[in-house]
Amino acid sequence: MPLLQAQAQALDLPLEIVDIPEQVSMEQYNQIMHQALTEFKQQGITHSVFGDIFLEDLKAYREAQLQKLGFEALFPLWGKPTRQVMKEFLELGFKTIVVAANARLLDKSFVGRVIDKQFLEDLPENVDPCGENGEFHTFVFDGPNFAEPVPFQTGRTVLKTYEHSEEVAWDNQFWFCDLLPIA
Repeated sequence: MPLLQAQAQALDLPLEIVDIPEQVSMEQYNQIMHQALTEFKQQGITHSVFGDIFLEDLKAYREAQLQKLGFEALFPLWGKPTRQVMKEFLELGFKTIVVAANARLLDKSFVGRVIDKQFLEDLPENVDPCGENGEFHTFVFDGPNFAEPVPFQTGRTVLKTYEHSEEVAWDNQFWFCDLLPIA
């Protein structure tokens, strides 16, 4: 959490952390989020912004959940070509590092890397350049609207395997790279 807090501070944004347990059912997740959103609504918050680009089912889910509480969901990147989004992101001067990767699609060498032109060239053709299908996840640590870069160092990289039932088909192995705050 120190890196998330440092990121919010560098962006001069308020931060409210909603704790979600690691092993949580959708029912539990929805209850936790309902409670948090109810509190936000009481503070006068009426909109929620998402970076989703093209996952229709996720967009519909988010809109339905928010609508129950009278929130409006905003999707400023919706429908944009992901290569264009990533190109603009890099041209604007944002910097991000890959902290997790789906092991079925990407090998260990992709985690702990800063996304740049070479990273994008190294991606397999079946991997979205924004990781929009969950291929990888990142931490943005610098950019034009940051007061200063978020200081960190990379730690160890590990492969985690998650249990799942036979009737649910989903990828269950992911590479993770620890990011450690620097004081």
